[in-house]
Amino acid sequence: MPAIPANVRGAVITGWGTALPEKVLTNHDLEQMVDTSDEWITERTGIKQRHVGGSTVGLSVQSGRAALEMSGVDPASIDALVLSTTTPDRCVPASSAAVQHELGLRCGAFDVNAACSGFVYALVQAHGMIAMGAKKVLVIGTDTLARITDWTDRNTAILFADGSGAVVLEAVEGPGQLLSWDLDADGSAEKYLYSDIGSTIHMDGKEVFRRAVRIMVDSATKSMNHAGVTADDVALVVPHQANVRIIQSACDKLGIPMERASTVLHRTGNTSSASIPLALADALNNGRIQRGDLVLLVGFGAGMTAASAILRWGGGTDAAVLA
Repeated sequence: MPAIPANVRGAVITGWGTALPEKVLTNHDLEQMVDTSDEWITERTGIKQRHVGGSTVGLSVQSGRAALEMSGVDPASIDALVLSTTTPDRCVPASSAAVQHELGLRCGAFDVNAACSGFVYALVQAHGMIAMGAKKVLVIGTDTLARITDWTDRNTAILFADGSGAVVLEAVEGPGQLLSWDLDADGSAEKYLYSDIGSTIHMDGKEVFRRAVRIMVDSATKSMNHAGVTADDVALVVPHQANVRIIQSACDKLGIPMERASTVLHRTGNTSSASIPLALADALNNGRIQRGDLVLLVGFGAGMTAASAILRWGGGTDAAVLA
């Protein structure tokens, strides 16, 4: 995809929030449920614990409210709500409708399902709406994968978890934060990671790993090229939190040291749509991102989908939030 045209109205993130269920499931807990061990899980995934429980709507309301409070934005002024989820609470209606109501929003609301790439898909969509006239958009990534995980399958039970992350986007007068983006999908790989309606997740782990690294690197490279930047220019990469080996391999191929990657999967597991906003919020809360920094968001997901975006944190030097 091309870089953002200079004359398009941009946006910046002005608030963020997260939500994790209270229940924590450690690797030692899983040792009592399936044939596995803390050492085996940690070595192969980097995960030590995960949070399980709650609903997609409930977690979305928590993270969305936190993001709104941080931004100081009146909920009634939000022009649109975009909820990225692959685990809606109901087939119909979209879970975003209930979230909109609970947060006191007065706007359109819709779900986006691109699996683990979904948050970046939703973020790009939100920037598009701002380019077309919206002033404030709430973007939420939430998944409750525990509900569709087979807890007797040691290959998937060790990975998946529940969580939510949200950001508030506000239009600015000057250049916005989004420099470039790339969205991709390869439907021929759908068979390697899927869940039928009413069933649990099925995954060919080896094939997913092999394809995940390739499509993450490909998407990230496209976004960097479109933005006219290199790996050396990227201050921080925020990858999908699926497996530490996938993150390490992708970073190696991109030429980005792991020290410049934000990872939270050791305590959150794979939360699908929530993983990138959770890792982004963690980096922001710990002062790892400063105004002007280039941030690379990149992920992959069932489909198989891929998505990436280059953000200049805070937008251009003359970026001022529109009233």
